[in-house]
Amino acid sequence: MMAFAEIASKLKNNRLKGDGVGEHSNAIKYLNQDYESLKQQCLDSGALFEDPHFPAIAASIGYDKLGPDSPKVQGIQWMRPSEITKNPQFIVGGATRTDVCQGRVGDCWLLAAIGCLTLNEDLLHRVVPHGQGFQDDYAGIFHFQIWQYGEWVDVVIDDRLPVKDGKLMFVHSTNFKEFWSTLLEKAYAKLNGSYEALTGGSTTEGFEDFTGGVAETYNLEEAPRNLYRIIQRAIARGSLLGCYIAATSVSEKEAKTFKKLVKGHAYSITALKEVHYRGRLEKLIRMRNPWGHVEWMGAWSDNSPEWNAVDPAEKEELDVKMKDGEFWMSFQEFLQYFSRLEICNLTPDALNKDDVSKWHTTVFDGTWCRGSSAGGCIKFPDTFWINPQYKVSLLEEDDDLEENEVACSLLVALMQKNRRRLQKLGEHKLHIGFAIYEVPDEFKGGQSVQLKKEFFLRHRSCALSGKFINLREVSNHFRLPPGEYIVVPSTFEAHKEGDFILRVFTEKHSDTAELDNEVAADLPDEDEISEDDVEVSFRNIFEQMAGKDNEISVSELRTILNNFVSKYKGLKTDGFSMESCRQMVNLQDKDGSAKLGLVEFQILWNKMRRWLTIFLQHDLDRSGTMSSCELRMALETAGFKLNNKIMQVLVARYSDTDLGVDFDNFVCCLVKLEAMFRLFSSMAKDNHEVSAMGLAEWLMLTMRG
Repeated sequence: MMAFAEIASKLKNNRLKGDGVGEHSNAIKYLNQDYESLKQQCLDSGALFEDPHFPAIAASIGYDKLGPDSPKVQGIQWMRPSEITKNPQFIVGGATRTDVCQGRVGDCWLLAAIGCLTLNEDLLHRVVPHGQGFQDDYAGIFHFQIWQYGEWVDVVIDDRLPVKDGKLMFVHSTNFKEFWSTLLEKAYAKLNGSYEALTGGSTTEGFEDFTGGVAETYNLEEAPRNLYRIIQRAIARGSLLGCYIAATSVSEKEAKTFKKLVKGHAYSITALKEVHYRGRLEKLIRMRNPWGHVEWMGAWSDNSPEWNAVDPAEKEELDVKMKDGEFWMSFQEFLQYFSRLEICNLTPDALNKDDVSKWHTTVFDGTWCRGSSAGGCIKFPDTFWINPQYKVSLLEEDDDLEENEVACSLLVALMQKNRRRLQKLGEHKLHIGFAIYEVPDEFKGGQSVQLKKEFFLRHRSCALSGKFINLREVSNHFRLPPGEYIVVPSTFEAHKEGDFILRVFTEKHSDTAELDNEVAADLPDEDEISEDDVEVSFRNIFEQMAGKDNEISVSELRTILNNFVSKYKGLKTDGFSMESCRQMVNLQDKDGSAKLGLVEFQILWNKMRRWLTIFLQHDLDRSGTMSSCELRMALETAGFKLNNKIMQVLVARYSDTDLGVDFDNFVCCLVKLEAMFRLFSSMAKDNHEVSAMGLAEWLMLTMRG
């Protein structure tokens, strides 16, 4: 029943996506909490909202360094804004960069993203909905909209905030009566399981979750010549930008340089200007430290002498203020001191085009499952091919091509899901990446087939994501000739499990699809034989085994099969169970006796000999068991074409802890598959509900048990 519920839920979710649920205008209600109805319930009852899904308890703060036993969280009180200050306000004088100051958790990456959010009012109010406050209709409840893995979710929170020694523990505004940024951080913490889960990260993660956009990164040691133009163009389009100085060791993290830059710390970039300085134009860049203090002390800092040579009106236009966490520096020194630049483009066309054009976007949900679809990188050739595969057909060339150039723009972004929530369970970000292969002529046009090991051994990739890295997302953009390509996302090591989304952006129209086998079975017709067709020698053996009733029972079949496999010393087996033998009897029992007569046993015996041949053929390393990859190929030889999701079920059901499948489990798998294929075929003729479910869903449901 649980399996059916899972399948039904998935089909429902697919239908909802088709109806636009998950788009920003129709955000998913996180944990099924509806802001308007919950607020109205509170107003009707006169009680302030208390969120049962993110309660005011120690576990909401953290689990390790901020765990319940940590001295850092002792003495915490949960207080509403009206208990912290008189006349609290949601936003005072509009949201600004100085509304975001860091507290006692290392989420500077998130705060840098929030700070950049304030530079684009339309963008800000997609995340921070209008009409919220502490005055009219106040009920202690607020909500925010955050992008998560291809969908927008509406997150409801109460306004009970952690306070220690009379001060907010985490994000706060320089104006202590203002609380929008504090509450937004709490919504993000709820989404990720705790405040501590926000420790450490890339600014692009926050950028993307506030925009649904796509990120690109630049190593400033190898900065492109036109980087100033790239940044200028990104700022003009409202893109979000962040940067940091790499820390080479743990001890360097958040260490200050002699000019007061902080290593391993995320800064947001807020402006780019040229000023007249001593008869020439000086390129300047403005940055903000989310701490709200500790500023650059070099050239062009707040009170540096360089400003004395700038026209006062020009200086005023650049909004130079003292000690607000924001500062200017020369663009050349920015390149000299900072290590990495991160840009989140609100639309993919901002990546490399001056004119605005709509890119075509496709989002795939995928899973790396141990034994069935977690093949690791190409360094693991025996398993690499089982990774999910996606075909992209680039049909039209770009418009802005150089003379004699033939190319199509393609951006691929691979994002692993939910790793922050899993941190408290000891699960960390996986090292992820992807490879792109050009499809040769002999494979073009195919879609309902998964490319096998031999293809990847014979063909080299034509493009790569770069080094495998433990970031939430890796992305890269390419210019490739028109044609068909296969994108293979993977973890670095094989058998590492996780969920992901793969986003594919193309400038012109393209066809994209997941490559997977179409579920089918090439089963021979049931043998039409009579007792007269059975050889005398086999008849004599049967009579010896069957006993007085001249039929073979479940227990007798078990003894026969276990004696049979014991003769093959190279086979590893735990022996056939009563349940597996019962399934074999049910498969062949035509008269309902729950036993096998001569003809029924002859048919089963023929299958057993064929299955043994297939098993030995695909046990390539002669280990006596089959790996999960060998199982997939053996099932195909036996006539079954199965997709990745069904293979996940079979591996979970029939393999051992080392992902090995012994002979008895192999036989049991084949018996169950054949029975379920034949049952579906017979039921689908008359049962519309079964037919509507589809063969793949039917197998997902029935093969679990």
